[in-house]
Amino acid sequence: MSQDYKTDDEILGKAYDAKLMKRLMGYIRPYRKYVILAIVLNVVVAALGPLRPVLTKIAIDENIKGKDYHGLMITVLALLGSLLLQALIQYFLTYYTNYMGQKIIYDIRVKLFSHVESLALKYFDKTPIGRIVTRVTNDVESLNELFSSGIVMVFSDIFIIVWIFVFMFLMDWKLSFVTLSVLPVLIYGTFLFRKKVRDSYRDVRFHLARLNSYMQEHVTGMNVVQIFGKETDELKRFASINDDYKQVNIKSIFYYAVFYPSVEFLSSFAIALIVWYGGGEIVQGKLSIGVLFAFTQFTEMFFRPIRDLSEKYNILQTAMASSERIFKLFDTDIIIKEPEKPMELKEVKGEIEFKNVWFAYNDNDYVLKNINFDIHPGQTVAIVGATGAGKTSLINILTRFYDINKGEILLDGVDIRNFSKKELRKYISIVLQDVFLFSGTIKSNINLNNSEISEAQIMEASRSVGAHRFIKALPEKYDEVVKEKGATLSVGQKQLLSFARALAYDPQILILDEATSSVDTETEILIQRAIQKLLVGRTAIVIAHRLSTIQNADKILVMHKGELREMGTHQELLAKRGIYYKLYQLQYKDQEVTKSA
Repeated sequence: MSQDYKTDDEILGKAYDAKLMKRLMGYIRPYRKYVILAIVLNVVVAALGPLRPVLTKIAIDENIKGKDYHGLMITVLALLGSLLLQALIQYFLTYYTNYMGQKIIYDIRVKLFSHVESLALKYFDKTPIGRIVTRVTNDVESLNELFSSGIVMVFSDIFIIVWIFVFMFLMDWKLSFVTLSVLPVLIYGTFLFRKKVRDSYRDVRFHLARLNSYMQEHVTGMNVVQIFGKETDELKRFASINDDYKQVNIKSIFYYAVFYPSVEFLSSFAIALIVWYGGGEIVQGKLSIGVLFAFTQFTEMFFRPIRDLSEKYNILQTAMASSERIFKLFDTDIIIKEPEKPMELKEVKGEIEFKNVWFAYNDNDYVLKNINFDIHPGQTVAIVGATGAGKTSLINILTRFYDINKGEILLDGVDIRNFSKKELRKYISIVLQDVFLFSGTIKSNINLNNSEISEAQIMEASRSVGAHRFIKALPEKYDEVVKEKGATLSVGQKQLLSFARALAYDPQILILDEATSSVDTETEILIQRAIQKLLVGRTAIVIAHRLSTIQNADKILVMHKGELREMGTHQELLAKRGIYYKLYQLQYKDQEVTKSA
């Protein structure tokens, strides 16, 4: 685990942060009627609990002592009624607080996912995917407890304590002070417990993150682990990490194991004080048995919300830590800015021009330097060069996955920064070397659930690239389920689907980024035939390792160390006997060696 991951995820901030809570309250505002209702219900239900000892006192001191059977029945019915009313209110309170919590969590998660979608690829280049997933799932879910049973239910515990105080002091103020004499010890113990649990909680999260990170990395790379026979070694490392996690959990359990019995002991001690002092008062005729009995009930009720408040503290602490990370993601503004008044693209010809373009992924470490070229509508332009020459970077800036540092990129004579990203990309389709397929069906992976693309268009695109033949052989054909990352399909089949996907959107500009390098010769021949037909009337940019596949391109750009070093047709570049000629000679010799072998 990197230090950055640790500091970002595992070090806790404040247990309560007013600024974070203010931002969280913004999500509650649309549901304030539920909050108001919950608070009102809390005030009522909190009073019904401490009301029972009062009714018990009446039953003992007035009804039983006075042998008033009718009055006793009324008191018992009142006691039963208060229990039923409390249960009914508690039902509505639980339902509406959880309903509100789910609505708020839904809003936060949708807004957060939308924000993640708006971030530039630069952010994803530097941020582990697991961290983003954790923000949208685990961290948001941590807020669920805060909204559904944290904030509102804190009021319930506080109101119960307040009502207990009120009824106790109205009944007997001297006995109330005796009962509360253990409160300073309880407060000190609670603060000590809170501090210990806070440290323990941080350690648990840190070691859980280590465990998750190790699991994710090694399950993903299981083929490497197995091929090199490292199962035993990795199991030992996992066992060690797992043991660390076990130990910090046991330590955390120890604090709970000490705190809760301590609270129970103080509760019992308080009851003992009540019996000792109250019993003496009863002997002297200064106190009734009903009051003594009521106070023992008050004491049991008083310590229960104290324990609950300790739990609420943990919920609050978790929520503050999660919200800090969530809002950090919300505040991330690594975005490709949209123009204030975006221009419309009504009819795209496909004319592209790079004028004095400079681009760097990091500060001034330029990967593209003073690039100048133009592509006429309908032309096929190939880009070649060694690894790291800047080929893919040209595509990244043309599609505005990244913005250039200097210069201009023009589409039909207009700077692409004047168009919205969505409008620009609507006319561009890309086929990448590494194909990504989503869980779903063959059909949904071609049209990406775009209802505007009909089944007929999907099938036509599939036929054009030669994918229809293998799709038709599948049990469910176009409704065949695609597993995660297309695990049940071959590399060639996935590549054909990516071609079908690109062509189904009928782009004016088609980009092929080393799109045939992962397929076999037979599949490549199918694709090359399809490409020749489909490029008619479209502007095409082809990045290729195999120079034999781009010999018919209208123009070939030769990139070298971020610079455009050569430009021309296949024959023109061979005649120059420059970089392209050397690349061609190297590949030609490799092919000769392969043939002779």
